[in-house]
Amino acid sequence: MASSSFQSILPRILTWPEEDQEALVHAALQIEAAREGVYVLTPEDIRAIDQGLDDAEHGRFASNEEVADLLGKFRTA
Repeated sequence: MASSSFQSILPRILTWPEEDQEALVHAALQIEAAREGVYVLTPEDIRAIDQGLDDAEHGRFASNEEVADLLGKFRTA
């Protein structure tokens, strides 16, 4: 049974901008996946995978220098 706070927020969620609602859906899918051990791809996930596959098929890869530069931004001194 849903808690009263959960039930009270549902109507407000419908007034949120679509991108916020999508973020909530994504979070809920992650929670569900953790509980069930199965991750359900979002439309954004599928688009990103398709883009990556297309990039690989057409030889569009980052150079070793580009990768090193990017990794350098995240390394601490």
